[in-house]
Amino acid sequence: MKRTLTLSAALLGTLALPAFAGSPELGYSEPAPMAPAPVVAPVASHDWTGLSLGGQFGYGRVDTENPDLDAGDALYGVKGYYDYDLGNYVVGGGLQYDATDIDLGPATVDGIMRAGGRVGADLGRTMAYGTAGYAKAFTDSSSIGDSNGYFAGVGVETMVSTNVSVGGEVLYHKFDDFDTGLDADATTANMSLNYRF
Repeated sequence: MKRTLTLSAALLGTLALPAFAGSPELGYSEPAPMAPAPVVAPVASHDWTGLSLGGQFGYGRVDTENPDLDAGDALYGVKGYYDYDLGNYVVGGGLQYDATDIDLGPATVDGIMRAGGRVGADLGRTMAYGTAGYAKAFTDSSSIGDSNGYFAGVGVETMVSTNVSVGGEVLYHKFDDFDTGLDADATTANMSLNYRF
């Protein structure tokens, strides 16, 4: 009987031991390690502050009060701007000159010059902007002469490398200062290749 009790006690002790072994917090297990948060790549940025010089080409059309004189032709020219990057916005100013050969009958428009400013949204490597300012149309006719006027329009410029950008611009012009009293509207669309210093 004594041997049976000893055997029973030993058996009970063996069965009860796992219940009390280890941590006093029964059923606890270490949490699985969490995966690291994904790294979000920063948006490519560009500082638009500085001088840019470029060449441009496109198409221009001149419309007058006489539809028989309306005409259009290719444009090619140069541009220079200086811009300041203010963070979310860019402000700047510059000069453009386009040579052309728009035949209006009694005169040919052979050049358009612009001096103006622009205000744009800094979208990283792209800038979208509005622009306006003074414009002058040059003709080959001494009787019709040249005309002062103004221009306004929109454009976009995108960096394609550290210092090189491509751009596009659509501009409306108004000229009403020709010697003969001729009034003319001109619309131009240009693509440009620019080097930024």
